[in-house]
Amino acid sequence: MKKNNLIYSTAILALSTLLLSACSTTAKKSTSSDSKPKVSKVEKKKAPKQIAGGKLQDGVYKLVEDNYFNGYKVKVSMTVKGGKVTDTSYDNVDKNGKSKAKDTKYEAQMKKYSQAKIGPKEYIPKLQKSFAASGANSSAIQVVTGATSSSNTLKNYVNQLTQAAQKGDTATIHINNNKKMKDGTYKLAEKNYSHGYRQVLTMVIKKGKISDFTYDQVNKKGVSKTKNAAYEKQMKKVNKVGPKEYIPKLQKEFIKAKGNTEKVQAVSGATESSHSFIAYAEQLINAAQKGKSGTINVDNIVYQE
Repeated sequence: MKKNNLIYSTAILALSTLLLSACSTTAKKSTSSDSKPKVSKVEKKKAPKQIAGGKLQDGVYKLVEDNYFNGYKVKVSMTVKGGKVTDTSYDNVDKNGKSKAKDTKYEAQMKKYSQAKIGPKEYIPKLQKSFAASGANSSAIQVVTGATSSSNTLKNYVNQLTQAAQKGDTATIHINNNKKMKDGTYKLAEKNYSHGYRQVLTMVIKKGKISDFTYDQVNKKGVSKTKNAAYEKQMKKVNKVGPKEYIPKLQKEFIKAKGNTEKVQAVSGATESSHSFIAYAEQLINAAQKGKSGTINVDNIVYQE
């Protein structure tokens, strides 16, 4: 308990004004209308002010999956000029470089079994357009109904491109997708705090399977957001759910799904947090697929709201 009631009241007031964004915190395949990935210029609109996180260094940053899934693999790129994202590309291509968006058979099959009646012809351009508008702000990329997995994977890959751009590392990022995870301990930790908290994840792989996994959002003292009764009360008032519920639920679902993020459902009222969690979990899986153990230190960008 805080002794100073004035400080406590002020904290509650500030907390309540931030709750809508606090309810949240990265696709399997992607896009282009021809053999070359489509490049989109970022729409000219006022970008949110960055208040934490390393600045982007100029260059062209690329990411590619090394293995094909259902005949396709994802290719993503991001161009930075003057410290800002100016061009983006996102596509799902076959061995001939042809976009999945042009595959009429795939389109028909996916639409047949999709409740959202959507296929790559629709979701790939939507994700590309959202990526172009959002730039390095992966949380702003809209999740396309019926293509949630592809949307979250794009968020993951944009995160990785952003991390490379902060370092100025223009070497192509290779994703060893759909491969068995290698034994080791894999960690990911955000550096910067948003609303007083940062995300931390740890995954232990033994005999190619997840033997232990932990996820939390902690403050500067290392105390979990689930312990913040005031935050819980205020968030629940607005969103009907708080960190005491959604943080352990996401962790439990990931373990139950044995790392299959497609089976991890976004928690209602904590959608953004759910998608951010999935993106980071996928990045840990990518690290395990390469056997690159250790800690991924994310100089996460925090935007003013």
